[in-house]
Amino acid sequence: MFALMQSTRLESLHLSVDPVSGLKAVIAIHNSRLGPALGGCRYLAYPNDESAVADAIRLAQGMSYKAALAGLAQGGGVAVIVRPAHVENRGALFEAFGRCIDQLDGRYITAIDSGTSVADMDCIAQQTQHVTSTTSAGDPAPHAAMGVFTGIRATAMARLGSDNLEGLRVAIQGLGNVGYALAEQLHAAGAELLVSDIDHGKVQLAMEQLNAHPIANDALLSTPCDILAPCGLGGVLNSHTVTQLRCSAVAGSANNQLTHLDVADQLERRGILYAPDYVINAGGLIYVSLKHRGEELTTITAHLSKISSRLTEVFAHAQAEKRSPARVADELAEKVLYR
Repeated sequence: MFALMQSTRLESLHLSVDPVSGLKAVIAIHNSRLGPALGGCRYLAYPNDESAVADAIRLAQGMSYKAALAGLAQGGGVAVIVRPAHVENRGALFEAFGRCIDQLDGRYITAIDSGTSVADMDCIAQQTQHVTSTTSAGDPAPHAAMGVFTGIRATAMARLGSDNLEGLRVAIQGLGNVGYALAEQLHAAGAELLVSDIDHGKVQLAMEQLNAHPIANDALLSTPCDILAPCGLGGVLNSHTVTQLRCSAVAGSANNQLTHLDVADQLERRGILYAPDYVINAGGLIYVSLKHRGEELTTITAHLSKISSRLTEVFAHAQAEKRSPARVADELAEKVLYR
């Protein structure tokens, strides 16, 4: 555990249990140089406790880099709640987690993430003020999708020479809150959608509402398209799956898309442009951060538009230096965090 913390330069790791509610939680704070750590709360089943800790640490590091390149006065942190096989009172579990957060005295602010909902954030808010994505704050998913949409346009311009998405084939892996909202925006822009999700109902809805073409989950990565948009859980890009890709670029909302940084080099060698995940998917963090600080929607929307220019900057450096955009983005973020 300490070796993993040191290798990722993690500041602190907090483990909490509450036998009454069944809570088992991990809070990882990666870097607080720019401000209090802010990041989502995941509620997922894990094969073992070590996997939960490792997931929290990796995600917290990504949140630090995301905040740094998004120009936010926030540090990076993430919470992971290990989902038990049976929960008698979900509300009580999240209230218990709220008490854990409150004990950190504002060093970590939590938000919605995979497996959690606005209702869960409302339960947390009964015990602490260090929470956003509540009913009053609003769901960040549409704003996260808006940021990815602007990032896809910047990626299309860099790789295909035009940011006009009409007729572009975009393959979306995962139709969760962000993935589906992104699909709606791409459809409105005239893109042709190829979609997959483990929930067939979501795929059916996309077919009916967005004229999307359904693709089997195990076939999407190898399906010819212009842009692949991973919008589910992380780890989709590894040394094996990259060899299957038949796209010009990868640009999606999922966190931790690369299993290892060497995979980014593999994409580069194949001529596939990679939009670093924590740059293109910063819209959700931007929304919850600025909303928590009381900023108006016009200010938030203006900040979201900067995702496009930041990606364009990363792509330009990568092209000039003949390196992967992922490595360029890491260096830019580390200059902000550790200068």
